[in-house]
Amino acid sequence: MDLQAVIAHMETGEQDAALAALQGFNREMSQCFTFRTAEEKDRQHLGELVVGFLSRNLQPSCLLACLETVRILSRDKRCLDPFITRSAMSTLATFAGIATVQTAAAADGQPGEGKKDKEGDEEGEADASRAEEKEAPPPAENPDLEVIVEALKSICNILLHNETGQAVAAELQLIKGVAERLKHCNDPTWSFEVRFFDLRLCFLLTALRVDVRAQLAQELHGISLLGNQLDATLGLCWPDPLETARVGLEGVPPEELPPLSRQQTELAMEILKILFNVTFDTNRRKVDEEEAAEYRHLGAILRHCLMSRAEGEERTEEFHSHTVNLLGNLPLPCLDVLLMPKVQQGSIEYMGVNMDAVNMLLDFMEKRLDRGHKLKETLLPSLNLLTESARIHRETRKFLRSKVLPPLRDVKNRPEVGNTLRNKIVRLMTHIDTDVKDCAAEFLFVLCKESVSRFIKYTGYGNAAGLLAARGLLRGGRDSGIYSEDEDSETEEYREAKAHINPVTGVVEEDQPNPMEGMSEEQKEYEAMKLVSMFNKLSRGNLIQPMQLSMDGTMREMTSEDLQNLSHNPLLQPEERRDADSEEEEQ
Repeated sequence: MDLQAVIAHMETGEQDAALAALQGFNREMSQCFTFRTAEEKDRQHLGELVVGFLSRNLQPSCLLACLETVRILSRDKRCLDPFITRSAMSTLATFAGIATVQTAAAADGQPGEGKKDKEGDEEGEADASRAEEKEAPPPAENPDLEVIVEALKSICNILLHNETGQAVAAELQLIKGVAERLKHCNDPTWSFEVRFFDLRLCFLLTALRVDVRAQLAQELHGISLLGNQLDATLGLCWPDPLETARVGLEGVPPEELPPLSRQQTELAMEILKILFNVTFDTNRRKVDEEEAAEYRHLGAILRHCLMSRAEGEERTEEFHSHTVNLLGNLPLPCLDVLLMPKVQQGSIEYMGVNMDAVNMLLDFMEKRLDRGHKLKETLLPSLNLLTESARIHRETRKFLRSKVLPPLRDVKNRPEVGNTLRNKIVRLMTHIDTDVKDCAAEFLFVLCKESVSRFIKYTGYGNAAGLLAARGLLRGGRDSGIYSEDEDSETEEYREAKAHINPVTGVVEEDQPNPMEGMSEEQKEYEAMKLVSMFNKLSRGNLIQPMQLSMDGTMREMTSEDLQNLSHNPLLQPEERRDADSEEEEQ
């Protein structure tokens, strides 16, 4: 239908004429997500007319048609001006059932603010737009769910595309209205669509507004609120304080549980995304006992998510991805809930502890690693989570080491060559992305209990050099971690080959001819001075930057004076170094 004709019908002010025009427009534009620039002004004008209609007492069918039109028009981020005023947003919030305050204009049935005067006073208009406010009326006893869903979708579109709309939504305290309805998660009144778009709106507000994020977390007790929502969505019961089961399926092993329905999965993923926003900085600060109890309770639910399946492998992986992202935000001491369930028949047991969840994380990480796509976004959350869990929980570290760094037998192939999990992670240690490289090295270093000699044993000095240089450990030793003593893990194959292993590559190599064989001491000194002179020349031309190992184990730049001294005294005595191989091999 021609846009001008729709506008003409709307300008008559008659509901029947407007209804017919809008229904035709909505049918034609239902799947339209790109808009012609030439009709921009007409769409703006239609938006103003629809907002004006929404402030009137409309027939249900006309009201729904108006809200459908707002949803369609709000897809165009260039034509949102009619919808981002306080009165328009308040009207939409009222129809969505989440208004906590109303502007006087919206409450009294007045149309939204008009266009700004070209020379208008911004401060005066701001005061006018903040007309006298009062509490919104209570929700209707029999709410029209279609109206609520259309209004929620419109608000979500506005928030997605417009910063002013985000600010107005924050000022109108829409998060309070959403939170109030979320408290009634077991109320059968609310359909799946209402619950889903409540959560989507909550996600957008917490993702786009730091103040709303903090308000939900603190004032509205968001962790508890959303944890209860997730609990209800998954249909959980609690046989023990920190152990979950599905209602009616208590005692059924995780692998035998039926997959979650599509609706359960959709709702659960939205909740996980909101909780991720709300807990974004949690693991960087200390939490008190009450907060720790909340996070442990949430962690138990997340363990259930990790052990659950959705309909289809792709959906399951997406569901697990959101779960892993959120687990990475929890305070590290609270991750012990992953190990708390009792060992049952079919469980993976290690040192008397249930390792099902840790094993699931390891499998998830390896799948992402094998895929090799966008490793920084897809791999690092699970790899970081495993690293920190291993650092703080002894049983987790020892289990992961048994899987990733079993006793070394292959001493003929380089650590980065092969298809074992160790080989795959060592290959990442020379990845082009610094974050990926550092995270992979840190994971293996923690599994080696931050022992330099053991780290080099499993990765080779060449692969390990980056992390060791950053830590000031190039001279060997151990970083300042606190780890338990473990048994010797050297295999017979490793002991026999140990003396012949090249520490740089980490493998036994064939003996190479000595290039200085047959040279006199004078010839050796001449070649050494020649080499230093070449380094000096390249350094002066800024082609290379020679480096030197300092006494504290870090690298420092070599100055021209250093190179000059070397040219006069090339045969330096090596410093006494620690005997790394004498350190007891522990697991």
